[in-house]
Amino acid sequence: MATIKTDDVFSIASFDPSKFTESFREFAEKGAQQSKDAYAKLKTAGEEAGKTLEATVQTAQAGSVEIGLKAIDILRINSENSLSHFEALLGVKSPAEFFELQTSFIRKQAELTVEQAKSIQETTKQVAEKLAKPSKDAAEKAMASFKVA
Repeated sequence: MATIKTDDVFSIASFDPSKFTESFREFAEKGAQQSKDAYAKLKTAGEEAGKTLEATVQTAQAGSVEIGLKAIDILRINSENSLSHFEALLGVKSPAEFFELQTSFIRKQAELTVEQAKSIQETTKQVAEKLAKPSKDAAEKAMASFKVA
């Protein structure tokens, strides 16, 4: 059987304070470096988030203008069509002609309204995609940088 030396277990002479101090110093330096690296990443992410926000605001403004111009164009077309129709109604000579003009106008306006709705929907979709792109790209970049670490 092996004998256990009790004097080694309770001996304080085996504790070397210089090794403890050096280990603690390495641990502290490593922690400080990791903190600096984390701060640098957060600072970069914050700066990029600011740039992304600025780009998003500019895109939103441009998109609002684009949608607004499209809406104004639709209003202009509808107003011109209504005025032309009103002028045509002023020249009507019979009730049958009135009903024919009115039915034709309503059918054309319904078709035009569907086309205009599709056009506004497509423009809105494109603006939304443009708005989402910078945020999506920034999020993907941020996630990639944290995965690497």
